[in-house]
Amino acid sequence: MKRRINPFVVIYLLIVFLPLAIIATALTAIITIIMSTLFGDHKWGYYPAMVWSRVICALGLVRVRIVGEENYDPKQSYIFIANHQSILDIFLIYGWLDSRFKWIMKQEIRKIPLVGKACEAAGHIFIDRSNALKAKHSIEKAEERLRNGSSVVIFPEGSRTRTGVIGKFKRGAFSIAADLHLPVVPITIRGAFDALPPRSVYIKPGKMEMVIHKPIDTTHLTHDNLNEFIAQTHEIIAHEL
Repeated sequence: MKRRINPFVVIYLLIVFLPLAIIATALTAIITIIMSTLFGDHKWGYYPAMVWSRVICALGLVRVRIVGEENYDPKQSYIFIANHQSILDIFLIYGWLDSRFKWIMKQEIRKIPLVGKACEAAGHIFIDRSNALKAKHSIEKAEERLRNGSSVVIFPEGSRTRTGVIGKFKRGAFSIAADLHLPVVPITIRGAFDALPPRSVYIKPGKMEMVIHKPIDTTHLTHDNLNEFIAQTHEIIAHEL
């Protein structure tokens, strides 16, 4: 069913939200590049983007609800695994996941003016899925980050859902878990698809929710039982949709 367009919302998004969002994004990128270069990315690779994400959600008239904040320790390293409903997922996780994490993101983001450079400065990890050797190197880089005390966030579907239905999970994120035996924290994102579905050019005011599940122990996870673990994680996330 095609969404009805409220003309007042469209006018607001065009003359208020869009200009302010562009300015906020550019400022955040510049601050991240300069401060991460001068003082390192542990704080400056995270806090500017956190503020930026909350500003974007507020400007977009999107309310946010978080469930399960007690299920993880902000000072511990995790592999956060989330379903991918919309580009708004990025703002939801950046704004309200209290962890100094690094994204594992698509290589194409590097090409976005300012944003790509800011992501590099912040220490995020780009993965080139078109080249198996480069993809393997990206996974190794992510593992090195985790050994140094950071967490990582991954969308294991690889790209946003086109239907609202959660897709199949790729193995890359779970291979890291099998190698390092760090806890995996499933995250269910709800409402982002309705707020900004594929091919839509405007945000629909509403509510998004992020459900943070309890960590899954990976002590006995190996590459031999990886498929069962992936299915378990997929079920936990999908159950809350």
